[in-house]
Amino acid sequence: MKAPLRSTMLADQKIGKLLYSLSMPAIVGMLVQAMYNVVDAIFVGQAVGAVGISAIAVVFPIQLLVMALAQTIGVGGASLISRRMGAKAPDDAGLTFGNMLLLAEILGIALLIAGFVATEPILRLFGTTPVIMEAAKDYFQIIVVSFPLMTLIMCTNNAVRAEGNAKMAMAVMLIGAVLNILLDPLFIFVFNMGVQGAAIATLLAHLIAGVFLIAYFLTGRSEIPVGLKFIRLNGAIVKEIIAVGSATLARFGAMSFATALLNNTLGTLGGTNAIAAFGIVFRILSFIYMPLMGLSQGLQPIIGFNFGAKNILRVRQSLKLANISATAVALGGFLILIIFPEAILGIFSNDTALIQTSCEALKYMVIGLPLIGYQMVGSALFQALGKPLPALLLALLRQVLVLIPLIIILPKFWGLDGIWLAFPFADGLSFLLTVIMVIAVMKSLPAIETEPTS
Repeated sequence: MKAPLRSTMLADQKIGKLLYSLSMPAIVGMLVQAMYNVVDAIFVGQAVGAVGISAIAVVFPIQLLVMALAQTIGVGGASLISRRMGAKAPDDAGLTFGNMLLLAEILGIALLIAGFVATEPILRLFGTTPVIMEAAKDYFQIIVVSFPLMTLIMCTNNAVRAEGNAKMAMAVMLIGAVLNILLDPLFIFVFNMGVQGAAIATLLAHLIAGVFLIAYFLTGRSEIPVGLKFIRLNGAIVKEIIAVGSATLARFGAMSFATALLNNTLGTLGGTNAIAAFGIVFRILSFIYMPLMGLSQGLQPIIGFNFGAKNILRVRQSLKLANISATAVALGGFLILIIFPEAILGIFSNDTALIQTSCEALKYMVIGLPLIGYQMVGSALFQALGKPLPALLLALLRQVLVLIPLIIILPKFWGLDGIWLAFPFADGLSFLLTVIMVIAVMKSLPAIETEPTS
């Protein structure tokens, strides 16, 4: 699709077809990314065992924190770009993108330096035990080099998606994930590099995906104007980017903090196997979370653009269809996981004790899974509308206000099972509040000012 047609598509195309065309590439990209996470754990588990899986599991919340900071810029900037394009202000969209680029690289370089300077203290903070410290260091000290690439890719890919070019955004994710999957066995098994090989594969994949993404903008294929005149920090834009993206920071940042707390608690209550079990289950659940995130990402530019264009009917239609689709995906994932748990978990390891611990974790953690889709769509709605505080509250409720206290309290009564039970409790309460807040905001939207086009 030629760039000038994307704005027309967001404004006029039938909602079902539009949501499908924007979401499906993101969903495919997210699924491939989830597949990489799973394959990475499988290869490391087969090559190194529970210690290797535990090592990448304790580094994972650090990567989540980097993602949280990058997505703060990416999601906040994307919301602003969508609304500026809907209001037919392309230069404002270009200036927003320039601010995103600068913020992304400042952040990435700062995180790289911090990771090198304080490797062991950071790893201990995120739950690394003496048994897995060396393996975690081997993995982390290579992964940290990729931080500036991660922040750049995540921010610019959000901008690509904001202009409605979901296929390009998908291509970037596919390139990174597929390369990672192909390079993993080469470095882990052929070169016999273990967890270091997994980290090198990730670094190289990020590098190539980043080059591909930069070329997209430099060759003029984007509808967002680019140039040196846009590469300057603007206080008002930075403030709005951070305000709107703060919900994403809260969600991913809280997930990072909760995972670090989990790793520390799991290490105390269940040792290396418990940490490895959570790492396995979390990666399996990502097969459901990632498509839901892809659906939400496809929804955001539709709502943001049409809200900016004052076409409230299309906002309502988009939200309804996205909620139905997200709930169907979450429910389907739930049914698969409760019917075939052992067959799925057995792919990761032949260790009977590890599989048993993983089964216990999975059967509790999936209870609230059918409710997750509505929560993700609700948070995407508030971000697309440029309403950061409600989105921030929803993110904080599940990951901080409910989940973290439960992780601390419930193990006192039910031991290791108490940790797994914290997840469905948090999902249920978050769902109820999301329903209340979404109904309230939809009632507050102005009367329809544009006749339906679909």
